[in-house]
Amino acid sequence: MSRLRIFAESDGNTPTFCSDDHAAIAAQLAGQGVRFERWQAQGPIAAGDPPDAVLAAYRSDIARLTAEGGYQSVDVISLSPSNPNKDALRKKFLDEHTHSEDEVRFFVAGSGLFSLHLAGQVFEVLCQQGDLISVPANTRHWFDMGPEPSFVAIRLFINPAGWVAQLTGSDIAQRFPRYESEKAQ
Repeated sequence: MSRLRIFAESDGNTPTFCSDDHAAIAAQLAGQGVRFERWQAQGPIAAGDPPDAVLAAYRSDIARLTAEGGYQSVDVISLSPSNPNKDALRKKFLDEHTHSEDEVRFFVAGSGLFSLHLAGQVFEVLCQQGDLISVPANTRHWFDMGPEPSFVAIRLFINPAGWVAQLTGSDIAQRFPRYESEKAQ
């Protein structure tokens, strides 16, 4: 189940808001300029389907978002616990960073934890299968896929080069919960 917790940026232990209601999550995030929606597949998809089949199952939502946001490329990323590079990949996303364009992710399967550093608060968004999140350009954030990543996601980019991060140099991400502790809650 998707969840939003909001923390003061100085306290990663005590949330000031917590909800697993999708409408409440979307409303809180919309107030910060963050898109959060649910998508339904237009046809059957199964574990191990090739990227073309995954993209075809969400074609109309992808087309709508591409038209609205001017995205130039779309791809599918799939990570499993058996990936030999999982530790390096996880570490790549754990420090606070920004992007010069929106970071758009739709979770076809599995889950991940986005933390957005906005207006003196940290918005911790547990994204699950069916969730789309669009983190606006230049938003300070980090992402945790956990020590045993298991997800398939559709990514949309304006820059055909794809994901390019600028680290902020802040250590704030180390003061907030990691995804492995989320699975136990």
